[in-house]
Amino acid sequence: MEKKRDSTPAGPNESVSRQIVMSGIRPTGFLHLGNYFGAMRNYIKMQDEFDCFFMVADLHSLTTHPDTRELKANVHRVLAENIACGLDPEKVALYCQSQVHETAELYLYLNMMAYKGELEKTTTFKDKVRLNPENVNAGLLTYPVLQTADIILHRASYVPVGKDQEQHLEMARTFANRFNHRYGEVFPEPQAFNYNQNLVKVPSLDGAGKMSKSENQMATLYLADSDEIIRKKVMKAKTDSGPTEKNAPKPDYIENIFLLMKLVSSPATVQQFEDDYNNCNIRYGDLKKQLAEDMVSFIAPIRNKTDAILQDEKGLEQIMRKGAEKANKSAGETMKLVRAAMGLNYF
Repeated sequence: MEKKRDSTPAGPNESVSRQIVMSGIRPTGFLHLGNYFGAMRNYIKMQDEFDCFFMVADLHSLTTHPDTRELKANVHRVLAENIACGLDPEKVALYCQSQVHETAELYLYLNMMAYKGELEKTTTFKDKVRLNPENVNAGLLTYPVLQTADIILHRASYVPVGKDQEQHLEMARTFANRFNHRYGEVFPEPQAFNYNQNLVKVPSLDGAGKMSKSENQMATLYLADSDEIIRKKVMKAKTDSGPTEKNAPKPDYIENIFLLMKLVSSPATVQQFEDDYNNCNIRYGDLKKQLAEDMVSFIAPIRNKTDAILQDEKGLEQIMRKGAEKANKSAGETMKLVRAAMGLNYF
């Protein structure tokens, strides 16, 4: 019997019918501290409360990274890092986008209902065009359509997204509703969900923006960084000569260091340095040394577990195969409904 999929999202704590969560990440760089605290930590919690589909978006990566020579290794690393962070392949469907062929079929159908004008207005498309004017391919233009196909293929009710993806999620709702209006009710409206918490934006070590998979590499702490590299990066974090008045407000770049410390250090440690700052006794060298050691203690176990998973390539491939089976089963059920709604069943 097919599992009931309610088209109306229930509350996160509703136990009658587990709702479906879907999210994906492109294999275009190493995961970093921002990925963990901005997304992974929520995913780990979600896996116990929802039916989760977490995808490595290799097809999406082709829009900006068409060279596939390192793609397999990058896909393996992202999967390994997700597992090392705490995702359980027995609880979630952890799979690679290209292994679910129904994605391309639904993408095609949705493209027939997506219009050039609305796609050209998306912020991410305009940003990509500005940054890479020589690589304005059709896949880049229709990126939100493929993203919609990824989400609604599993009839997901919830999508954990950050601020930069809210416009794409709004477009996913538009395309889902457009399909439902034209052919009949098949898809729920996907909603953003992150446990009613503001997502943590992890600042870069230089105080200029947030940590990134591909930019600002010396100001980003990657989950694959060695202990030595972590210490080197943290010690280069921007500071000043210290406050001249008690209880003075912190400059942004100092506030960023304290924010990072709150993520990985004990409350007592954070309070000690807060008191030192407020009393004009702060020694930034000591602050950064403490932060560096706490970062090493946090990142090293994830890095070591990732390396162990990557050593077992057959085991990793088995996990991918199992995840693809779960995703393909869900996708197959949805596409039967889609073809029936569209009248594409001819025999």
